[in-house]
Amino acid sequence: MAEEDKAKIELKKAYGLTVIARGDSNHWIVMDGPEKFQGHSAGPRPMEVLLMGLAGCTSQDVISILDKMHVDYKDFRLEITAERAPNHPKVYTKIHLTYMIWGDVPEDKFKTAIELSETKYCSASAMLKKAAEVTYDYKIFRE
Repeated sequence: MAEEDKAKIELKKAYGLTVIARGDSNHWIVMDGPEKFQGHSAGPRPMEVLLMGLAGCTSQDVISILDKMHVDYKDFRLEITAERAPNHPKVYTKIHLTYMIWGDVPEDKFKTAIELSETKYCSASAMLKKAAEVTYDYKIFRE
């Protein structure tokens, strides 16, 4: 197995439920739990980080594809909403992504970039689709 196909995460307890973790990029992130479970609300919850990872993965794909298509735009954003199972382990059951872009962007190119991320490139999306219903829509804000 090639070295780039492997991953390693290191996690350290900081205080209470507050933990810090880093991966191969060597950047630390803080995660914490809510105060009602002896956390300190000092960082995002691990399940939030999971959705942030999805957001980062697909957004970087879409941005890269649009750049390769020479699509000019003013701003790009992504919002994710998710629903969790009511009982433990309270996995995400539904995840919805709304891709938003500002500018005179050709709809077909924006849609193609999103679909390529959703069906071919985004590893996080591919993994989460095995456990949850993942859907998306998009909005173009023309000026």
